[in-house]
Amino acid sequence: MTPPKRCAAVVVGAGPAGLAVVGNLLENQLGKIVWIDPYFQAGRLNRKYREVPSNTKVALFQAFATATQPFRSVISSTRVPNAFTTMAKLDQEKTCHLHHAADVVRALTDGIVKMDQVYACRGRVSAANLDHTRSWTVRIQGLDSQGETEVSTPRLILCTGSSPTEVPVPVSDGSFKRLDLDIVLKPSELASTIPRSSPSTIAVVGASHSAILALLNLVDLARTSHPHVHIKWFTRHPLRYAEYMDGWILRDNTGLKGRAADFARQQLEDSALSTSEAGRVITKIDCSGGPEKETAQYRRHLPSCSYLVQAVGYTRDPLPDLLLDGVALSLDSLNWDSSFGGFTDRNGRVIPGLHGAGIAFPERVVDPYGNVEHAVGFFKFMKFLKRVSPQW
Repeated sequence: MTPPKRCAAVVVGAGPAGLAVVGNLLENQLGKIVWIDPYFQAGRLNRKYREVPSNTKVALFQAFATATQPFRSVISSTRVPNAFTTMAKLDQEKTCHLHHAADVVRALTDGIVKMDQVYACRGRVSAANLDHTRSWTVRIQGLDSQGETEVSTPRLILCTGSSPTEVPVPVSDGSFKRLDLDIVLKPSELASTIPRSSPSTIAVVGASHSAILALLNLVDLARTSHPHVHIKWFTRHPLRYAEYMDGWILRDNTGLKGRAADFARQQLEDSALSTSEAGRVITKIDCSGGPEKETAQYRRHLPSCSYLVQAVGYTRDPLPDLLLDGVALSLDSLNWDSSFGGFTDRNGRVIPGLHGAGIAFPERVVDPYGNVEHAVGFFKFMKFLKRVSPQW
């Protein structure tokens, strides 16, 4: 089946955010939607993070799964037992491993792609051109022996995701191997990546949720199958936790939650580290005090490390080539504006019909204390789309 020449919207990416976009567009009854992804299997969430403990309560995954009528239709028509009934049996006030959430996204996706208003195209977008009629021509490189095809639409929504950030360090990479954060967050793969018999010193940089989970997995490795592992933990600041206030959460998007918070409080705080199980294999390297001190600490401690894993945030994955009447749009000239879920140019003019969502294009939020964060999470994506997508 070939895609329609013209459609109401093109959605790029089938992770949780892409799925949420399609669910909302279907609910808004805009018309035919072309949905593009190489796999349609819940994105990086399913490929990389099934073994990661969530920092989100089960109840919020449930709220995501039932937030739109198309999602509820899929749930009601799916044979039981299924991913939804499994999620429903979990403690709704606790966190869970992300394989439960990934299975829900996959099950919803399986149902959504069968709907008449959705054309699911296994492939990638290579380019998209906005012409003078405010119509996007989207070039799709198909993976199902379909070759290259084009579709035009007034709405192009990018849910293209992000990957762990790697930044330069002031020590030659020749003295250590870079260890992908995604591998460290997947214990089954981590165990086969680090040698068992020879000593390994692993540098972990960061103090966020991902960094603490990396430390947790490496400590478990040292405690069980890899007794020769030692960890050097490079951190700039004290551990920060989400705090539940009256009706809101302080550091909701940046503070530690769930299993990571429990592990940090019990074993990584300065008052606990010297006597904890984690403290037997972790040496904390204080990098506070400015760039000069941080550089000095790296130069002193990194050369003795076998591996370096950086847990210092996520960087937006590459976008398709975007053009305006055939002329390339510089991505540096585009500004993401989460107030309406779209983009503006350097002069503040709205780019017609171009939208985004998910970890690559999160909502900017300000808490009652004035702290600015970016809202990343299943239900946070859904709340954002409920607000902005009717305007698209």
